[in-house]
Amino acid sequence: MTIADLCLLAAVVLTLASVMPAKMDGRREYDNANPRDPRFYSPGLRARALGAHMNGFEAFPFFAAAVILAEMRAVPQGTVNTLAVAYVLARVLYVVFYVTDRPTFRSLIWMVAFFCNLAIFFSPAWAMR
Repeated sequence: MTIADLCLLAAVVLTLASVMPAKMDGRREYDNANPRDPRFYSPGLRARALGAHMNGFEAFPFFAAAVILAEMRAVPQGTVNTLAVAYVLARVLYVVFYVTDRPTFRSLIWMVAFFCNLAIFFSPAWAMR
């Protein structure tokens, strides 16, 4: 198992954990029998945590496909690992900036993560040279 493979797991765990601030904030109001009640995720911290959570699900498929493609095409593993770690670290910052209501930094770090993902995706083209 490679570091990039472990980064896939880390991205999933981060996505699942990113909604925890909402649940911690409203632990007395959270109804596990109705976990998707939109009223629980009212504006503010809860809405931002839910937004980070949902964005994680949106971003993950491209990340997973890029890592798998790069590894299948025999890109040097160090390159894939480095870019995957950079992606996950950027996503951690993205969640922090999202939950703490820093939209400009959130958008900038989203772009960093996206460019890391693009680099992983296109790395087989560079590796063939």
